[in-house]
Amino acid sequence: MPAPTQEAVLEALSRVNDPELRRPITDLGMVSSVEVGDDGAVSVGVLLTVAGCPLKDTITGDTQREVSQVEGVTSVSVTMGVMNDEQRAELRRRLRGGAAEPVIPFTQPGNLTRVYAVTSGKGGVGKSSVTANLAAAMASQGLSVAVVDADIYGFSIPRMLGVSQVPTQLDGMIVPVTAHGVKVISIGMFVEERQPVVWRGPMLHRAVQQFLTDVYWGDLDVLLLDLPPGTGDVTISVAQLLPNAEILVVTTPQTAAAEVAERTGLIAAQTHQRVVGVVENMSYMPQPDGSRLEIFGSGGGQIVSTSLSETLGYEVPLLAQLPLDIRLREGSDTGVPATSANNGRPLADSPAALELAAVAQRLTHRARGLSGMSLGVTPVR
Repeated sequence: MPAPTQEAVLEALSRVNDPELRRPITDLGMVSSVEVGDDGAVSVGVLLTVAGCPLKDTITGDTQREVSQVEGVTSVSVTMGVMNDEQRAELRRRLRGGAAEPVIPFTQPGNLTRVYAVTSGKGGVGKSSVTANLAAAMASQGLSVAVVDADIYGFSIPRMLGVSQVPTQLDGMIVPVTAHGVKVISIGMFVEERQPVVWRGPMLHRAVQQFLTDVYWGDLDVLLLDLPPGTGDVTISVAQLLPNAEILVVTTPQTAAAEVAERTGLIAAQTHQRVVGVVENMSYMPQPDGSRLEIFGSGGGQIVSTSLSETLGYEVPLLAQLPLDIRLREGSDTGVPATSANNGRPLADSPAALELAAVAQRLTHRARGLSGMSLGVTPVR
């Protein structure tokens, strides 16, 4: 059997993706050498982006698997090295597409990423669990999804999505951690356990800005932002940095919570953003006889939906009324969202997970208009 060609080996290596960057190692400049012996023995040199990369075993195994399938290959050995400063700078330029200065990719002309800012008037209404489960549901539906945990003080997305590792930093660029098919970034990944974040307005704005500009997001279908409750600094910063973001309001049935949530939605009138809908969480507790026990009252979500529709001048639908669901709570505590705990599908015995999966489907299949998008034409007289 003739020895394999170097071209055939390189073609096989093009099927090996970096687990974090999700692009072929050949495109990223990570293949430093390929040697093919007359006896079919292949030696591949791979450059890791950082020393001590925790995913080097994955890259080694994928490389050996793909190259060993090339006809004529008798053995595969992989030697790991580390990129130098110049090579990392070149990699960053490739990932940035040659852009000199970091920009927010989701505001660039032609970008088709849907951006949803999930907000609430009060804390404790389940905003973060709704965000995490929507993201996992969208990812399970085959979309490329990311979550920015913009709740700087009360970050909880890392736990809810089961993220414990620190993101890789590459020449000043941050590679987000992926869990359940969702790319995640949070200030909680950079502070020690139980350490509080004590920042004021300018630092909060800078943190959100860095999450949007310094993180390599790749090509996303949907970006979800878990905002802190209320209409404070972070909410204003998101409106400034992502004016195209649509707002999703989370409330409970309680009248007091609904009144505060309504104020949160009304910020859209000042920021010229669109409120895409309302989710009422903890709506009721299902009873064995099929009835509903409305522990926190009823009607709050509909009140917010009706009021916002009248004030903003367009329909703001009540997207879902989520029941109290122990499976949803368990998933948030264990880092396995109920919307993807069943081999990437929502748990059949979790009514809240099924409702959230339906909301995810509805949000991602809405018709998309051309409002605000550059058409690349210039008017002439």
